[in-house]
Amino acid sequence: MSAAGQRCGLFSPELAAALDSAAAQARGAALRAGASEQSLAVLRQRAVARAAGVACGSKDMNAAAARVRAAFDGYAHLQKMNFPGDLSDWTAQRSQAQRTMVWRLAQTSRFGADSMSFGLAGQGGASALVAAVSFADGAQPYAARLVLRDVTRASQPCLGQAGQGLVARMPLAGARTAYLAEARDAAPSSLLPYGARTGLVFRFPHAAADALAGLDPREAVAVEFVFQGRVGDMVRTAYVEVGDFAAGRAFLAAAQR
Repeated sequence: MSAAGQRCGLFSPELAAALDSAAAQARGAALRAGASEQSLAVLRQRAVARAAGVACGSKDMNAAAARVRAAFDGYAHLQKMNFPGDLSDWTAQRSQAQRTMVWRLAQTSRFGADSMSFGLAGQGGASALVAAVSFADGAQPYAARLVLRDVTRASQPCLGQAGQGLVARMPLAGARTAYLAEARDAAPSSLLPYGARTGLVFRFPHAAADALAGLDPREAVAVEFVFQGRVGDMVRTAYVEVGDFAAGRAFLAAAQR
């Protein structure tokens, strides 16, 4: 129905985003179950071809569109949704807080004695990809970068072996790209990881969120926090499961206006 909706202009932008979220979740579930990207691409092509063979004004098309709209009515009013992954989950919250930044889509990571919350946060209508981090020893990084697979260098993810954790799901060194955080500030209490009293928040460019959404849900990305050391830079690294980030972002876009 997503393909038909695009071709025939059947649905509102919010409903189209809901269909995108469902499609992204279905893709993630299929990949985790062992399906290949190639087989999913074939299924998508068949769905587009099938939709193209049905007239936009036909009785069958109108009936199917009506069923989708009815199902969307309840979905549009959901305020919170969890997106489980293999090792970590994303939590989406359709919040429109006006006075402070709040999490709209977040995943929490612990690395050593330190902790990080990562995802989409916003105030009012805008959202940004951010990392809010607290260091147990009070360390203060001067920069942060998001490291992930460069799809132009490696078309397939590196998934490692079962039980190896997220570090084994990072791309090989030669297939990586990075986005440097474009802003650094004290983190508001609303964004701090659970139990943290103080911390920093780093904001990444919009292109980083787009790149993250385009990855395989089974792979991992890294947030590297860079500190000034006595003999050069030092790095502490937190890992994030890509999971259903794309589905969660689409869920937020489908919020009823």
